Formats: sequence, C-alpha cells, structure tokens
Amino acid sequence: MRESLGSDISLLNDTNESLLASPGKMIRPQLTILAAKATGTVSSSTIKYAAASELLHNATLLHDDVVDGAASRRGKPTVASVLGGTASVLIGDFWLVRALKCILSAEKESVRVVGLFSDTLAELAEGEMLQLQKVIHCDTTEDEYLRIIRCKTASLFREAALSGAISTGATPEEEDALASYALALGTAFQIKDDIFDYSEGALIGKPVGQDLLEQKITMPLLGALREVSDAEAAEIRAKVGDIVEHPEYQAGIQDFVSRCGGMKYAEERQAQFIDEAIAAAGRLRPGEARDALVDLAEFNLSRTK
Repeated sequence: MRESLGSDISLLNDTNESLLASPGKMIRPQLTILAAKATGTVSSSTIKYAAASELLHNATLLHDDVVDGAASRRGKPTVASVLGGTASVLIGDFWLVRALKCILSAEKESVRVVGLFSDTLAELAEGEMLQLQKVIHCDTTEDEYLRIIRCKTASLFREAALSGAISTGATPEEEDALASYALALGTAFQIKDDIFDYSEGALIGKPVGQDLLEQKITMPLLGALREVSDAEAAEIRAKVGDIVEHPEYQAGIQDFVSRCGGMKYAEERQAQFIDEAIAAAGRLRPGEARDALVDLAEFNLSRTK
C-alpha cells in the first residue's frame, strides 16, 4: 500500500502516512489472502489485490467522511475535519486511482479484477444514493436496509474475497462459495457496527448515535419498529425525520430501541448471516485457511469495536 501511494507532494505524502499509521482492522486484505490460501497458493498478484482492496476501502471512507460530515474515524480527526472536504475527496480519488494501478500491475487476471472493482464501485454509489433517498422520507424497510448495506459494505467484502480466489485460478464452485461467504460476512459485519451505534461505551472510533443523527434507520431500530403498531411506528419515523431540528429526540428513540427489543432482534439477524457465512465456508476444501474463515465469521459475534 505504501509503495502504491508514493508522491513528491509533501502534504499528500504526510497525510497518506498518517492514514497508514491507523490502519483499522484490515479485514478486507485478510479476506483476499485467506481466499487465496483456501483455493491455492498466495502469489504476488494476491498481495497486490489485497493491497488494492484496502486502498479502495479507504478511498470510500475518505469520501464518506465528506458526505457524512464526520469529525473522527478510528479515534482520530478525519482528513475532512483537518484539511477540508475538498482535500479529503482529492486524496480519496488518489487512493482509488492507485488501487486500480496496483491491480493492473498484477500478472493474474488483472483485467477481470478491474471489472470486479468497477462493479463494486457502481454498487457503492447505488447504495449511497438509495440511502440518501430513504433518509428523505425515513421509510426504510428491512429489505431496503439490507440492500443498502450489501451495496455499501458487503460488496467490498465480496470483491476482496473473489480477487484472492481469482489470483489462484480457483474453480467456479470455489468462487461461488467465497462470494456467498463474503456477502454474508459483510452483512453481519455492518449489522454489528449498527448495533454499536446504539451501544453506550462502544469502542468504535466515532461518536455513538451518529447514524440516528444522520436520520439513518438501521437494524436495531427496524427490529423495535416491528413490535409496535403502525401508528406508533409512524410517530417514531417522524421523529427520526425531525431529529436534525430536534436532537433531543435521540435519547427517546434510543430508549425505544432498548425497550422494544431492537438490539436483540439485530443480534439475532447478525447471527443468522454469520451462520450463512460459515455454511458457505463449509463448501471449501478442509484446511487451515477454511478454519480461519470460520473463525473470522465467529469473531464478528464477540468483537467490541
């Protein structure tokens, strides 16, 4: 990643180094490498695809921080809050282009992987636009929520896993198993993050309750809304729609989610997707890599950030 981001612009280099110093969980490149180990042998192409997956992920975060007006990420100030939105978008563009260049320097099926990345970027944009559309009316259904997080989060997990499989020349059956695994894992991963957003004391590197303040209806709230009448659900949705003008609504809505079992419902749905991921991993050949993929899925249940 560091080699891919080299530049003679000191501000860009310094910012890149600062971002690389707080790398996050690096789950996507782990997926690329584990997928390669589960289907063959890790090669230089695998490593380049793993690096590109994380470069792409971070590019989307730099853009997201501008869209969301986020002040912190991973416990540190965002680029947007320090250098402004314009700089954050430009640096995100730089990381994205360098991700594509990293892919094209690989020897194994680089053109196919570029196509895979392109499809993922299109899904990311669609997911963002659907989320913006739903925020306007605060009428997100569970199916729409799942589509949003499939586009915005799970698609990147799928891209990471599939690029690793492609780097080894995996069979179509292995690719299908890994795609199913990654989509289910990515969905469970995002549901967990959405649970954290309703959890006081969560060590997630950003303020708790941010999704609600951004008028996003996620799984914990959807679970609670299932337990009340249509009239009460409409009242809660209206409060979410007015929360920018009335931030005092936040505490009441969070209490509603806790009182009506929203967290429990979200945890149950998360567990269902983890079971799907583990079942998909079971279609791969036995070995340490498959075991690690199962461990990674199970870890999502207990992670605290």
